[in-house]
Amino acid sequence: MLLPFASLPLCGQSVAITGKVVEAVQNTPVEFATVLLTSLDNDASLGGTTTGPDGSFALEAPHSRVRIQITFIGFAPRTLANFEQEGGTIDLGVVQLAQDQQTLEEVVVRAEKSQTVFKLDKRVFNVGKDLSSTGASALEILNNVPSVNVNIEGEIALRGSTGVQILINGKPSVLASEQGNALGTLTADMIERIEVITNPSAKYDAEGTSGIINIVLKKEERDGINGSVTLNTGWPHNHSLGLSLNRRTEKFNLFSQLGAGYRELPNDVRSTNQDLRSGNSLLSEGEEFRNENFYNFILGADYHINEANVLTLSGNFAYEIEDQPSATAFEFRDAAGQLLSAWERTESTQATNPKWQYELQYKKDFEDDEEHMLLFSALGSFFGKSQSSVFDNNTTVGDTSYASQQTRTDFKEAEYTFKLDYTRPVSEQFTIETGAQYVATDVSNDFAVSNLQDGLWANDPNFTNVFEYGQQVLGLYGTGGYEGGKWGLKVGLRLESTILNTLLATTQTANEQRFLNLFPSAHTSFKVTPALSFQAGYSRRVFRPRLWDLNPFFNIRNNFSIRTGNPELQPEFTDSYEVSAIYLLGQASLNFSLYHRYTTDVVERVATVADNVQTTTPQNIGTNQSTGLEANFKYSPKAWLSLNGDLNYNYFSRKGQLEGTSFNFDADQWSAKVTAKLKGPANIDFEITGHYRSSFQTVQSIVEDQVFADMGLRKKVLNGRGVINLSVRDLFASRVQESTAEQATFNLYNRRFRGRFITLGFSYGFGKGEAMEFSGQKRF
Repeated sequence: MLLPFASLPLCGQSVAITGKVVEAVQNTPVEFATVLLTSLDNDASLGGTTTGPDGSFALEAPHSRVRIQITFIGFAPRTLANFEQEGGTIDLGVVQLAQDQQTLEEVVVRAEKSQTVFKLDKRVFNVGKDLSSTGASALEILNNVPSVNVNIEGEIALRGSTGVQILINGKPSVLASEQGNALGTLTADMIERIEVITNPSAKYDAEGTSGIINIVLKKEERDGINGSVTLNTGWPHNHSLGLSLNRRTEKFNLFSQLGAGYRELPNDVRSTNQDLRSGNSLLSEGEEFRNENFYNFILGADYHINEANVLTLSGNFAYEIEDQPSATAFEFRDAAGQLLSAWERTESTQATNPKWQYELQYKKDFEDDEEHMLLFSALGSFFGKSQSSVFDNNTTVGDTSYASQQTRTDFKEAEYTFKLDYTRPVSEQFTIETGAQYVATDVSNDFAVSNLQDGLWANDPNFTNVFEYGQQVLGLYGTGGYEGGKWGLKVGLRLESTILNTLLATTQTANEQRFLNLFPSAHTSFKVTPALSFQAGYSRRVFRPRLWDLNPFFNIRNNFSIRTGNPELQPEFTDSYEVSAIYLLGQASLNFSLYHRYTTDVVERVATVADNVQTTTPQNIGTNQSTGLEANFKYSPKAWLSLNGDLNYNYFSRKGQLEGTSFNFDADQWSAKVTAKLKGPANIDFEITGHYRSSFQTVQSIVEDQVFADMGLRKKVLNGRGVINLSVRDLFASRVQESTAEQATFNLYNRRFRGRFITLGFSYGFGKGEAMEFSGQKRF
């Protein structure tokens, strides 16, 4: 726990006092222990400090007649006096702190609140009792972390950007996979801390620019059988049942999770395509659904070979059955607004999505230092989709010739990740890391379109194709870090070799791209006082085009608004700079970050209109320079009230052109989120969150602002074993997505609206388990 003590100015013949604080049983360093200095003559305070990551401390006294008291949560305090000095220096050597069971109640009170602290290259959110005892899921805990937001589908955003890498204990895991429903089954009491890395070092995969979230689980053992069960219902239909079981012995930890449910995701859509050359306009409005039955099963085991070696094997299987009914009404009008024709297009889609993932991990700890370790992990995953759709067109006004259509999709994706990491503390201050990672992705998408002609289905060769995609990425890295009591520095370099192949089977059009790139990183931190710390970092990142960015096939769900890929798309590279500060002031904590990103070959979706058909394709368009300021705060003025807030302002400058059209412009965007939490009587907790995102400009469009609110209510029952949850997403049904594009030859308007989501859930923990929440993530 950090206390706001600052060293007092000293004068006269001063004495330097140094020492190192360790835990008495295992002799591990005690970080952030409080060291207080008082006078033996009159008990006057002479200053104080806190210990560094290695447990060491240093301060100055005006003379040697001083008393030193060392305290830390959960340990008996130590008081030292009557020192012998040598040459104006008092070296206390190693000071051991013993755990004190009698202070347990005090420990619970003092450690009740979660808090954020800075480490060398990351921000660490320590999960306190205020969250770990609530029965909340990992998704709810993430919603309490500054800069992080989780939406209704379990999609996680960092600083408003999606595509965040989610790790469990520093590595990919079936629990954090997009292909599973398991992250919501991690309960708060299992989580020790959450590490937010907005500017990752060379140790991590260079892919992505949104950052990394690492969920670190507690190491505590719970012998016996533990478990919990949860039941959810909601509107629109959202019903699920989840069961978690855990069996621990001296050598084994067996864990399993089961989940099943049904949910509906309605979506109201509206669009207008206006061709300015002819004046004709096409208006469409309708409702789309994605209804889904889902089943999920996780089984895994940790085998403790001995105290230094652990082997983990786990697997996850999920199965989804989709039904996507939709109906869209179209109107075609001339320049005067006269209705020329109208028709309704209905869709009936069925799909099955099998998914599985498996993981093998080996971890070796070395006896000389708890940070000295070797970690190997192998992760494999598969996602399949077998889908068929029928689109019927019914003319209501005028004469149209739009035939009914049907599509067939056979999609398969396999990905394999092998990772080796080695961490070696060379000394108490210096640590080196090195490792390698190999990721292989293999995708095949067999897509066919047929038109109804004279009562028979005829294949349309213009839209039918097999697209194959393969990517292999080999990465090697090394980092070196120094972390003293107040200052630290970490530098690293990553080398990545990428081979990307695409094949359009029907035309035998192949495309191969090879890249060899260096990704340097540098991070530093400085603790000015126990209450004020600074952090700065630089890293180089890459965004590699995904399958749907490259695949040139057309999606005909709305054949007047088509999205297609670009097999010639190049990766975009970003140089990311960031300076951050954290300040602890009484019951408040403040975080400030100033960041700058320079991106080349920026990927943007560009729309063209011909005959009122809008086609959107990703293109590489120039550069983007983005400078932003982010501020986060947490304030607890009362024991029953807690406030959290995030503010992000971003100014960007775009430079680029495509086919003679300039896309140069400067613009800005800002967003804010404020959460108020109230602890009421009868074990009732209330939470409400307000969101605002300003309008912003893209290369062609203006995206309108959004304002909305989410609400939650929780009550503990059955002596805390049970938890009743009520959550309302988009409380006022105000979260509307609107964009407008006004170009020289066309105007476009698009609107999407999901609406309000209400969920009521009950969770119950048995054995030594805690009540949990089961939640499902969507694949796409």
